[in-house]
Order: sequence, then structure tokens, then C-alpha cells
Amino acid sequence: MNIKVEALENNQVKFSFEVDADDVDARIKRTYRQVAKRYSFPGFRPGKAPRPVIDNIMGADAVRTTVTEDLVNEVYPQALEENNIVPLQRPDYQYELELVEDHKPFNFTATVQVKPEYELSSYEPVEVEVPTSEATDEEIDAQIEELRNYYHDFKDANANTKVKPGEFVELTLSATDAEGNDVPALSADHRLYELGQGVYPESFDAELIGLKKGAEKSFDLDLSEDTSAVASSLEKRGMFHFDVKIDVIKKKIVPEVTEEWAKETFGFEGLEDMRSKIAESIKTQKGSSMVRRKENECLIALGSRLEGELPEAMLEREETNLLQNFYGQLSSMGLTFDKYLTAMDITADQFKEDNKKQAADVVRQDLALDAWARHFDMKATEEDVHNEFAQADLDDPELIENEWRKEGRLPMIRESIVRANALRDVIAQAKVTEVEETKEAE
Repeated sequence: MNIKVEALENNQVKFSFEVDADDVDARIKRTYRQVAKRYSFPGFRPGKAPRPVIDNIMGADAVRTTVTEDLVNEVYPQALEENNIVPLQRPDYQYELELVEDHKPFNFTATVQVKPEYELSSYEPVEVEVPTSEATDEEIDAQIEELRNYYHDFKDANANTKVKPGEFVELTLSATDAEGNDVPALSADHRLYELGQGVYPESFDAELIGLKKGAEKSFDLDLSEDTSAVASSLEKRGMFHFDVKIDVIKKKIVPEVTEEWAKETFGFEGLEDMRSKIAESIKTQKGSSMVRRKENECLIALGSRLEGELPEAMLEREETNLLQNFYGQLSSMGLTFDKYLTAMDITADQFKEDNKKQAADVVRQDLALDAWARHFDMKATEEDVHNEFAQADLDDPELIENEWRKEGRLPMIRESIVRANALRDVIAQAKVTEVEETKEAE
């Protein structure tokens, strides 16, 4: 078999295949034998039916069609493997003969789109800024404030206190639907409730403002389009009637930050020891995320150097990949797309636009890594490819590797290996500056 490769315009590659006549004849004979064994033909033992009988029963072109399809599906992946090409789309086949014929070579072409080979504006080490790995005073103070709020207590407010936004109240309430049926999901008995946290609707909180201890109030609310936690849990939406009583208004009391508090509550030697231990914990947490943060910053910086338009085929493929991964995660968490949009407070159009932007970032960075790898002549060896399968959680890595080779899928593995090596090189050479991250930057 002869394979010719020709580069065309617009990042397309044309494969021209010629399978010699002897190979075609052998494939046709083999397929006829397989058909004769696989199917029952009246008057003939298994495997003994002659070609005219098979053609008469199955159709004159049935076997030749099978041979043609099998041949194309075999040799095209072989061309991808031999030339290490990752196609962006399914190939466009053109047969010079409609089907294979006895004693004649078979010729066909396959045209595929491939990724472009762009250059970078610079191949100098990237310069990036990452948050300092040390804990700042603001971060330590924020941790201590969280601890204060966690170890809070409550005391009853005086009888003249009125409910205000953000207040804690202990309340008893019952709810009924439009038909007068009790709704346990909306009801509570002596429940401690904090206004403004989205548990109940904002309209519910508004009805409580200004009430005092012991006050009772009845009101109706339409929860048809409400996004609060309790409304989202309802199987049936609509108008609901509420009867509410303010049992007591509570004041949240947080402890003072004192030497005694640090010692007695947490077992520290004192405030200085407390701050020191918290700083160590913050530094450890930062260290665990620093590798990923540095990697992201390097990818962004490298991607900004790419010179060229992003191919639509790559963008569409990456958008599809991101969506498939996203819906897989949603399914594993038992969430619906609508609930996700509600939780993130975005519209479907905003989500679609975000997905497009993320896909563009990924494609831009992948092409930038490809350019870096070409510039520094990075390759994936056969040992690298073999190790990818050996390190995967597979029952028979060698079998799977051979199957992928036969299917023309190993170029994707090589591409992934080269990009990973390029990224490691970019990170290793990067000039990294640690800076304190302000709230505005966050």
C-alpha cells in the first residue's frame, strides 16, 4: 500500500491511498469465506457456498461494500499513526472507484483539517505574579474572626427591641398552600432564624421587620418564582399563607480576643502562639494551591503571546468537551442545570458565553504550548507513550495501547505528552514574583 501526504491550504491535509490489486483480491476472498461461514445458505454446508450464490442472496455488491469499508477504516488510522496527525474533524473521503474490484488496485483520498502551527511573539521565559506563600496579618485576622463567630453565643434582647435586617429571631410559624393544606417544609417551631441569609424569601424577611417579642402576624406570599432555599425545596409552587409569631429576638455575642480565650478555648500558649499557628496553617493551605496557581498564571502569560486566529473547529470541539465534563459533574452531584443556574445567579446565555470564553482560553493555551514545544524541539518517545498506558488504571495496558495504535489514536497521546512537557518547561523557566493579594485583586 502506498500513502502520500499533501499539505493543503487552510490547515488541511490530504492523504492519497493506493492499495495494490493483490491485497484487494486477498481481502475479497477472505471476506467471501467469512460470509460463507457466518451465514446459512440453503443446499450448502457452512463455509462452502460459492460466490455466485452469496451474491445472489446477499446482493451483488454486499461483499465488495464490506471490503471497501473495512479497508478504508483500517488504512486511514494507519496513516494517522505513521504521520502522527491529530485530525480536528471526521475525514472527507473520496473514492476514485465506487467499490473495490477484483484484480484492480483501489485508490481513495481522505482530507482532514488539522491544527495550525502558530508562533509566539517571544520564547523568553514568562514573567508572572502569584500571591505570597506567607500569611498576611489580614488573613490571620480573618481566620480569628471566623473562630470568634464559630464560638458565638446568644442572649435574649430586651422586650422593646424590634426586628432589624440581619437580626436573629426565634420564631414559630405555620404555612398553608392555596387549598389550605399544611406545608411542613415552610413551617417551624421555636426555630432560630437569621434574616438575610436566603433561607426564606426576602419578602418573608420584610414582613418580620419592625416586629417585637411576642408579636404575631399573618400574610400571604407568592413563591412561584422565588429562589430561596425553602422555596427551591417545594414540589409545588404558588401562593402560600403564613402565620408567624416572634418568640424572642436574639443578640449574637462573640467572644473577645484575649489571652484567656486563646488558652482556654484552643489550648494555645497565648495570642502570639495562636497567631503563629494560624499563620503556619494558612501557609500550608497556600502551598497546596500554589502549584496550580503558578501553572495557571504561566498558561495565561504564554497564551497571550500566541500569534494567529483560533480555529473554529478547535473551539467547537473544546466547547463540546467542556459541556460534557460539566454535565457529568452535575449528574454526579445530583443537580439539574436549572438549579445550577439559580445557585450561580446567572442566565443560560451567560453560561453559554462563559463556556465559549473558557474554550477559547484552553485552545489558545494549547496552541501556545504546541509552539513552545516545536521551538525547543520537544518530542514524545515511544517509551513515553508506553508509560502513559502502564501508569493508567487498566487491566491490560499493552492490549489497550495496541488497540489505540490500530485505531490511529496514539497521536492524541503524544500531543498530550508533549504539551505536558512544554508546560513543565515553561514553569521551570518562569520568572515568578510573589506579591500580597489585595481584596480588590481577589
